[in-house]
Amino acid sequence: MTHYNTMLIEPNRLFREGIKHLLSESAFRVDEEFASIEAALENRQSTDEPELVIVDDVGGESGELQKLRNRFEKARIVVLASELSADRLKAAMTAGSDGYLMKDVSPEALIQSLQLVMIGEKVFPTNLASLLLTQMNPPTPTGSWRGLSQREREILQFLVMGASNKMIANRLEITEATVKVHLKTLLRKIDVSNRTQAAIWAMNHGITPDQAPRTNDPSRQSSRHLRAVTA
Repeated sequence: MTHYNTMLIEPNRLFREGIKHLLSESAFRVDEEFASIEAALENRQSTDEPELVIVDDVGGESGELQKLRNRFEKARIVVLASELSADRLKAAMTAGSDGYLMKDVSPEALIQSLQLVMIGEKVFPTNLASLLLTQMNPPTPTGSWRGLSQREREILQFLVMGASNKMIANRLEITEATVKVHLKTLLRKIDVSNRTQAAIWAMNHGITPDQAPRTNDPSRQSSRHLRAVTA
């Protein structure tokens, strides 16, 4: 079994022990643990960079998460939150986290979510995405398509749904290489740097998941509690 070098940052010692025990037989055995991001940045002894960082939501402090992202540029970062908060989700995504999960998630769902993150997807609860949309008070989408081709609009809608390049290619009956070309142009036109930011841009401009084309990917159907946006 592949073993991912995993760091756990959580102020509650009892919860840390629970997570460590839960992950002990998985590919995500905890190699390092700290009570705070500050401690993780200042006191770690290992010279090996973590591949995965699981961190408490730290009160929605995006600045702390940004420090973590800057220090471990190649690591996947998953935030574990104790309550639903659209603001904290936005802060976590803006700071570069790869996942945002609730602490009451089932053990099986947690491990499955970590597996998704490690293959390059971004995961967060679907109901939290809905909360985010309702709090944004977005403008009507009229004019938000300005400058985008019909194909770029379709791809943007798929991004809101969390579709991978392969899924988009299959649904639109084009090659993955063509999807990548359209995506590159799309990101430039709306002035964002990655597909996660593009999905957030779309939601801010009134493009909701309900407007996007439906997908039939079996992996999505087996993870109904999640909405995933590929990095």
